[in-house]
Order: sequence, then structure tokens, then C-alpha cells
Amino acid sequence: MFFKHRRIAMKNRLQIIILALVISLLTFNAFSIQRFPKPEFDSGYKTPAVQVSKIQPAVFEFLDLGLFILIMSLVTWMVLKKRSRKGVFWISVFSLLYFGFYRNGCICPVGSVQNITMAIFNPGYTIPLTAIAFFIIPLGFTLFFGRTFCAGVCPLGAIQDLFAFRPISLKPWIRYLFGLIPFIYLGLAILYSATATDFIICRYDPFVGFFRHNASSMMFAIGGILLVTGIFIARPYCRFFCPYGVLLNLVSRVSRRHLSIAPSACINCRLCENSCPYDAIDKPTGLEVKNDNRELVKRLIVYWFITPALVVLLGWTASKYHDSLALVNFKVRLAKEIMLLEKTESNVTPPIEVTTFRSSGVSNEALYSEAAAILEKFRIGSWILGGFIGLVFGMTLARLTIYRYKNDYTANKGLCLSCARCVEYCPVKEGDTVETEVVPVPVGLENP
Repeated sequence: MFFKHRRIAMKNRLQIIILALVISLLTFNAFSIQRFPKPEFDSGYKTPAVQVSKIQPAVFEFLDLGLFILIMSLVTWMVLKKRSRKGVFWISVFSLLYFGFYRNGCICPVGSVQNITMAIFNPGYTIPLTAIAFFIIPLGFTLFFGRTFCAGVCPLGAIQDLFAFRPISLKPWIRYLFGLIPFIYLGLAILYSATATDFIICRYDPFVGFFRHNASSMMFAIGGILLVTGIFIARPYCRFFCPYGVLLNLVSRVSRRHLSIAPSACINCRLCENSCPYDAIDKPTGLEVKNDNRELVKRLIVYWFITPALVVLLGWTASKYHDSLALVNFKVRLAKEIMLLEKTESNVTPPIEVTTFRSSGVSNEALYSEAAAILEKFRIGSWILGGFIGLVFGMTLARLTIYRYKNDYTANKGLCLSCARCVEYCPVKEGDTVETEVVPVPVGLENP
């Protein structure tokens, strides 16, 4: 027992050292941005955000893709075969340093959702093959092996994992309520990328700004708040905001293989009960808490009628606000500003965007026509977005009603991030069997 506590203490010290290095990098990045403040303009002009990307030959993209597949394979082997938390931890540190700080978070399956959507709805958009590969490969691994991408490959998860010192367990209703946010975020990301408006996942990613050294002060503050929150609520972005995590969650539920807490049979020793910082362990449920079948059927019938009503109601409600959602689009916003200037006919100096547009030679009517077409896309897209949210909400209610009998401690295939923390607490070794007591059946009660 002494040596076990000593190993845990050494592990905590090692994590603190790595965390200190990461904080030093983040502090240096923030300081390097604030050393040379942006110039102030009396006219109200705001300096646009400029992103500088490294120009590299295409061969480097395929080298990154090969390294990505190698790391995915290695962490999957560590999770399922070696069952090594230490191996997963060091792989995540490498992913943070390489895919995060060195490659500036550019290898990002999370943001590739927008590239795929824009390529589908905008035929003129050319998507690189590597972007398609980075989107598909984690989903393919998840389909066969669970969410091993989240375990040690994603740099966004790796940087949060270093801060999970004192994780607490959240109430189920809080997890279910906040678990709806990633679905809404995913729907908005698809809507804005389908209308060629914006890539909001990349724009509002709180950690990529640390990697690329170009985030605003507000985004640095949000990222810092999430990291501090991650001390007590492990991986808050991964669990309650990540839109790509929605897809991984759904695919992982039907995965062919998945991380198991016990390598063979569970002995219900309860040592792993509180080992997961993500509340992803399903505890055994006895037959005594099983709901009455008639009551269960009644609830399912009620939700069967409620869900379509939610789809229609939320779809109609979202469509009523499509004008507000469309204001994120630059052309819609520009058309509205020019229309207001025409109505007021004042001598107020127009914004620089309006002045630039007027110097382009394009007529106002052409801009209005294009903005109207975009608004129609947002009207249809808002209907779909609201209906999607209603469907998710209704299915969540129905899922809470369905009873699932569990006899062992098992990892929830959808929520488990395959971090392999729980396997360290299991005393069962590979090949162990559980001896069961055979109870004789009284004479006369045998099955016919």
C-alpha cells in the first residue's frame, strides 16, 4: 500500500511538472501577443484579425496524416491490448506538444466537420483530401475500438486532461442538461458552414488560440476559465461543448470493441466506482429497481407523441429567428446597413465596409438579391436546426425512461473517453475467472 501511494504521488508530481511547462508556454504566447499593442484609430476603424498559416509542401500534409494514423493505432493498442494508463498519458503529452503547439492545432478533426459540410452544400468549394481523411479516420477507429481519439490523440482533450486534479462527480440531471449543448453547437456549425457564413468551431475554439498565438483577449479568458474549471469538472469542453464529440458519442455506442474495466469477469469489488472523472461508468442495477412494464409502455407512448410535437414546435420557433441568425453572414449584415442608410438619408459617415462595397461597382439591387437568397437558406436551415434540437430533446427523455439491467461495472460506450484510468483500479487479471456457487433446485421445481 505504501508503494502504491508513492507511485500515485510521483505521478501527481510528474503531472504538475508537465502542467507547469504547458502553463509557461501559454503565458509566453499571451505575453508575446501583448508586447506590441494594436494601433488606435480615431475613426473607429477596427484592425481585422489576421491569421498567418505556414506554407508547406503537400508532402508534409501526408506525413502528418501518416503520423496521425500511427498515433491513433498506438493509443488504441495501449487502451485495448496493453491496458496502460501510463502509455495513454505519454501519448497525449506528445499529441499536445506536436499536434497542438508545433502544428498550431491545424490537424483538427473537430473543425473538419465544417469543411465537409461546406463541400457538400457549396460545389465551388474545394476540400483537401487530408481534411476528409482527418474527419473520417477518428470515426472509423471509434466504430471499431471506441473513442481512442479522445483518449490520447486530440490536443484539445490533452491540454484539459493535465488540469484534472480534483474532479468531482456531477448530478445526472446536470450531465443530461449540459449534454444537449454540443448538439446545438453542432447544428449551428453545420448551418453557418452550409450557408458559407463562418466556421464558428474554429473561430470560437478556446484552445486553438493558445496554439496559434492569435486569439483575442476574450478567447484567452474563456480558454483560461475552461482550464481552471477543468480542475474540478474534468474536460468541460470535451463533455459539454465539443461538436465532433457528438459524432464520436453516437458512433462509439455501436463500436465493435471497447475498453472494458475488467479484463475478464467483473467481481463487483467497487474499487473502480469513483475512478472515472467523466462519470462514464455504469454501475450495476438490481432487478428490484426495474420499472413496471405497463408504466414503461405508457411513458414511451407519451414520448412517442411528444417528440414529433417538439420537432415541429422548435423548428417553427427557430425559423422565426432566422433573420437574427443570418446577421452573422457578412453580406446579409452589409445589405441591412446599406438599406438603413438609404432610409435615413443622413450625412453620417458610412462604415468602412459600406464605403468599400460602393467602390466595388456592384449595385445595391444585386447585393439585396444575394442577401435574400441567403436569408431563404437560413429560413430552411433554421427549421431543420430547430427540428433537430427537438428530436434530440425528445429522444433524451425517452432514453431516460428505458430501463437497462446491468450486473457489472461497465464503461458507458458513448460517454467513455477510453482514458484507461479505471483499469488501474481493477484487481482482476487477464484470464481470471469468477467462481459461482451452484444452488440445487428443489425437487418438483425443475423446468419441464
